Amino acid sequence: MSILVIAEHDNANLKGATFNTVTAATQCGADVHVLIAGSNANAAAQQAAQIAGVSKVLLVEDASLAQGVAECVASAALAVAKNYSHILFPATAAGKNTAPRVAAKLDVAQISDITKVVSADTQAAGADTFERPIYAGNAIATVQSSDAIKVITVRSTGFDPAGSNTTAVAIETVAYNPVANAATFVSSEIAQNDRPELTAAKIIVSGGRALGSAEKFNEVMTPLADKLGAALGASRAAVDAGYAPNDWQVGQTGKIVAPQLYIAAGISGAIQHLAGMKDSKVIVAINKDPEAPIFSVADYGLEADLFTAVPELVAAL
Repeated sequence: MSILVIAEHDNANLKGATFNTVTAATQCGADVHVLIAGSNANAAAQQAAQIAGVSKVLLVEDASLAQGVAECVASAALAVAKNYSHILFPATAAGKNTAPRVAAKLDVAQISDITKVVSADTQAAGADTFERPIYAGNAIATVQSSDAIKVITVRSTGFDPAGSNTTAVAIETVAYNPVANAATFVSSEIAQNDRPELTAAKIIVSGGRALGSAEKFNEVMTPLADKLGAALGASRAAVDAGYAPNDWQVGQTGKIVAPQLYIAAGISGAIQHLAGMKDSKVIVAINKDPEAPIFSVADYGLEADLFTAVPELVAAL
């Protein structure tokens, strides 16, 4: 049977995690479809139609789907779910909100946060065995599912993003009868940021509790991020102390990232933080404590006072 990817988008553009999820889908089976559930979302559908490995795009449009409310998107996915052996979601806040609702309605077990498809598509039923991290990434569980429909969330850092084709595949409009839901969209407040989005950034500069205050965080870390064109991140300790906003938090309870370069300044390297960034291609740690756990995963470590080292690094760039 075919594989269905539930795309994440803003009606005009696809979110980056969708491309990584398509890569995972192509490893589950050969026939990959993408569902665009939105309102006036033809632009997003056109983008999906040019993703390499996708054979068809399903477009479901209704006013109730405009804001991506989880209950509404789940009902749109359920309208076509019986035609698929696998339904894949990005393991983002939106995907983690929607996937359990689909799994519950289908009465199947959800497989969360996969980082690898173990079994190849050797049978018509597609892949049934996957790897996923547990215990904050310190162990990898191999999970096999016998469910007829497998509902899966995909950790984007485990898969490369799918490429694009010059020719677009067919876009099929699917009839949809809106389902009455208790949840309705009221309003949203979207933070404006000139920097790259944290989970899509190629370079991330993160600060920890050692910075001491929000003023010092901005004074020390912002110039380095500006020089590198990087996104700003923070440890949970720094966020809890009010040095940085919640959406900058990197870690098990924050955002999972895997940039080309990750610079951690004043971050000791608690297990919860390492779970969110240890898949980064190159990790640079700046910490004056030689026993800091961050050095165990760092490719380059500098044992120094960040208040001296970071300004010197900025001056040298």
